[in-house]
Amino acid sequence: MSEKPGDSPERGTQELKEYADGWMTERKGTDAPGFLKLAFPIIGLGCVAYLILQMYGDTGHATRGPLVQQFNAATKTSPALMYIVALLALAYVVIVVLFTLRAFHED
Repeated sequence: MSEKPGDSPERGTQELKEYADGWMTERKGTDAPGFLKLAFPIIGLGCVAYLILQMYGDTGHATRGPLVQQFNAATKTSPALMYIVALLALAYVVIVVLFTLRAFHED
């Protein structure tokens, strides 16, 4: 039997952790990859920015703009509520980023 580069005899005996009834596995002692740690704040901040920028809808659009403005006038949008939702989303993003970047330790 030939071994592939990077294979070691103890590799097969490493303990694996399973999640979601075995659909996902990982070796014990491994940390999340760097690109995934970077993806959390980028996606989260993008979502918060979208909430704030699209708070009133697409009012500046050439064809939809007047309709969106009429809808906003009829429904009496609440900017304070949207800012509260955006702040809650931002707080969630900060908590997730802090959780992601803290030192890794095995339970």
